[in-house]
Amino acid sequence: MAVVIAPELVEPFRRAPHRAALITDFDGTLAPIVDDPEDSRAFDGASALLKKLAASYGLVAVVSGRPVAFLSEQLSCGPEIELRGLYGLESSRQGAVDDRVEAWRDAVNAVAARADAEAPSGVTVERKGLTVTLHYRTAPEAGPWVESWTAAQASTTGLRRHPARMSWELVPPVPVDKGTTVVALAEGFDAVCFIGDDLGDLPAFAALDLLVAEGAYALKVVVESEEVPPELLREADLVVPGPAGVMGFLELLAEV
Repeated sequence: MAVVIAPELVEPFRRAPHRAALITDFDGTLAPIVDDPEDSRAFDGASALLKKLAASYGLVAVVSGRPVAFLSEQLSCGPEIELRGLYGLESSRQGAVDDRVEAWRDAVNAVAARADAEAPSGVTVERKGLTVTLHYRTAPEAGPWVESWTAAQASTTGLRRHPARMSWELVPPVPVDKGTTVVALAEGFDAVCFIGDDLGDLPAFAALDLLVAEGAYALKVVVESEEVPPELLREADLVVPGPAGVMGFLELLAEV
């Protein structure tokens, strides 16, 4: 899809791509949102385009709530693409962040088992190893139940929870999110871009603000949809139409 973008927004990236970092989410950006998370598939050509960008740019990375194993399978990428799964708890190069994360695996598994037993019909329990997400996209009437149930689980287990598109997720209470992950990946680059579509991407945009304060150029790209949070749109430097728009934007950056 052709995307009309003001040249000044992308010029800092195309001027010195080896000094630039391109970072994106997965679901809703490189892949369309689907009812069942197991049915998610990367947009046609996404993997090849990321590899093309990696040949020129200093960093190309995907930072997602999905596990690294899922991202690797979907994108069929090698070490030239940095993958950070579970918001940064997993790395395609470094494994889990530290032992504090692994210590919460049993608690996450226990919550997932309770969710399997107690969730209303239509609620999907997505086990991710170190986190668990309850989706109610196919049963929107269960949204209040999912919200209150995950709040109770967070209170009794010490897990941290956060909202996403038609879902709530429970994660280990360690100081890692897309913001800390983006700072770690992009620090030292002259130009940094992050592409997101949901509330979990707000910390990544806040991280870009920190990098700007240190002298970097940053571009916040938001993927438009009927469900995009208004908070995200308020942060956007550029809004693109769906994953097809993301592909068009990345194809533009690839013309270096």
